[in-house]
Amino acid sequence: MLLTVANFLFMNVPLRFTLFPVFFVFQIILSQTVETDDMGSHEKWEYVLEDTGDVLQLALPLAAGITTVIKKDWQGTKQFALSYGTSIIVTHSLKRIVRKQRPEGRNLYDAFPSGHTTSAFSGASFIQRRYGWKYGKWAYVFAAIVGVSRMEGPDGWHDIWDVLAGATVGIGSTYIFTKPYGAKQPQVGFSANNGTYIIGFKFQF
Repeated sequence: MLLTVANFLFMNVPLRFTLFPVFFVFQIILSQTVETDDMGSHEKWEYVLEDTGDVLQLALPLAAGITTVIKKDWQGTKQFALSYGTSIIVTHSLKRIVRKQRPEGRNLYDAFPSGHTTSAFSGASFIQRRYGWKYGKWAYVFAAIVGVSRMEGPDGWHDIWDVLAGATVGIGSTYIFTKPYGAKQPQVGFSANNGTYIIGFKFQF
């Protein structure tokens, strides 16, 4: 698992340098999850899963945002800021409006949708939408791990509907504001000669 995460985070020059501190913290957190549960009701892998989700829900949007800066993709920076900001605002607004109770009878009413999942899928979908499936497919895998961690971790903070809603908000916000990197824009031309007027459209696929 650690090897796979490392391969993804360091697969290109921008990510290699900007995310090394994130991955280092990730390893430290995992190394600290070997402690046993005081109540003996949870297994170690559940803590590893939850901590992994906590890190990845920040690492994915961080990777997306910093990559736009290092690539000097300022349009991408703007699009990411709009998409990520919208996803967070929508998520926390829905939490206040829906007021769904957390699982296991907790006295908390902010379960829907999952904020961790929104953050992870916002970052992952931006990577895929802006820079393609080569990196996006792995980003989605890690985002899915975050979703699973919110349901199957020792605390069990969400159910499947909370997670699906968070993923939908994150992906939906990205697709509203984000365009593929280097996409060709349509060109419009106009000419006039001896009373003849010509309007031309050109779009390269």
